[in-house]
Amino acid sequence: MEFLHFTLIDLIDIVLVAAVIFIIFRWIKGSSAMNIFIAILILFLVRVLATALNMRMISALLGAILDVGALAIIIIFQPEIRRFLNNIGQTAGNNTLFRRLLRRHKAEGLDTDTVSQIVSAVEQMSSHYTGALIVIRRRDNLQSIISTGDSVDARVSERLIMNIFFKNSPLHDGAMVIGDNRIIAARCTLPLTDRLDLPASYGMRHRAAVGLAEQCDADVIVVSEENGHISFVRGREITPVETSATLKLKLQNNDQ
Repeated sequence: MEFLHFTLIDLIDIVLVAAVIFIIFRWIKGSSAMNIFIAILILFLVRVLATALNMRMISALLGAILDVGALAIIIIFQPEIRRFLNNIGQTAGNNTLFRRLLRRHKAEGLDTDTVSQIVSAVEQMSSHYTGALIVIRRRDNLQSIISTGDSVDARVSERLIMNIFFKNSPLHDGAMVIGDNRIIAARCTLPLTDRLDLPASYGMRHRAAVGLAEQCDADVIVVSEENGHISFVRGREITPVETSATLKLKLQNNDQ
């Protein structure tokens, strides 16, 4: 029964492992990867128990399964791993010391006129049940997203935004990217989130907005075509927007 010998190092080891498991659970909570992670965790715990009880055959079998499955795990969890590393990078990048060391450029802001034009356009599209997906660029340049759409490079205006998202417009299907107070591109394709905890009332626009916001620091405005509701997406948080004043504050606030 030597495996029952317990030391302070063992306690620290258990606490650290528990902390890692807790972080991973929070990281993939609500995604389709949760069931896979639970299965892997069960196999790992069974292997630890089998090793402690000196059950060599079952321990060797489970060890082989886990070792061979390491590559498969990386492939399966690729979106979650990328999101996790991106969140670490964003956290470090938002730290003043890291920004100075890396000389990371300041997040792009929107001037007062640009904010007013966007808010007015969103209000009009909401009242007419015109679906829209507007990405506000911040630090990340979003080049991989911009390259999927059509270049616009125009001054932000209420009429232009509404014309682009008009249902008969060839550019209405997809997302608009705004940065440096200009409309950079339209008809852009966004990645979809695999979260399972989103309300059933949220359609593909909301899933695309969350999918992008999970992978970068951009903000996304969603106007529902079904009910005209406006949502503001930042990170993993979706905020319903009830008034134009609320949307203005969101757009003017560059702090994360």
